[in-house]
Amino acid sequence: MTATFTRSRTLGLPRLKRAQERSGSGPAARVRRAGGFTLIEIMVVLVIIGVLAALIAPNVLNRASDARVTAARTDVNNLMQALKLYKLDNQRYPSAEQGLEALVRKPTAGPAAPNWKPYLDKLPADPWGKPYQYLNPGLKGEIDVFSFGGDGQAGGEGNDADIGSWQ
Repeated sequence: MTATFTRSRTLGLPRLKRAQERSGSGPAARVRRAGGFTLIEIMVVLVIIGVLAALIAPNVLNRASDARVTAARTDVNNLMQALKLYKLDNQRYPSAEQGLEALVRKPTAGPAAPNWKPYLDKLPADPWGKPYQYLNPGLKGEIDVFSFGGDGQAGGEGNDADIGSWQ
């Protein structure tokens, strides 16, 4: 009985291998399928990536513009705080001639600043790389500190609008 079992088992092995190869579930089929991606699969993935990029890119770009406007507002508020400290120490704001530079270096021209000390380590540039503007007397307040926005010119709308201490 053992010989019959072994013999049938031996005869059945080639049949099993052929059946697996035909069905695509044997080791040879696995090797054949692991070769790589088809052109259609790659094209589908590229289309999906393109659609996602088209949907996400405008949102990311708008966020960068919003971040610049927020940074400019923060800088203007910090400059205004430093100017208020300057006024507390020296009983006046820096003149238009002295400008914002009076917050970093002791003024040599214009009205004296008897109790001057450094109020800022350095003057920030606006997020668009241009210097902040200072008016004394201001047009919209006692003094005005502002950025011309993204376009670098007075006025404008949206991200090109002026950002100032009056807002």
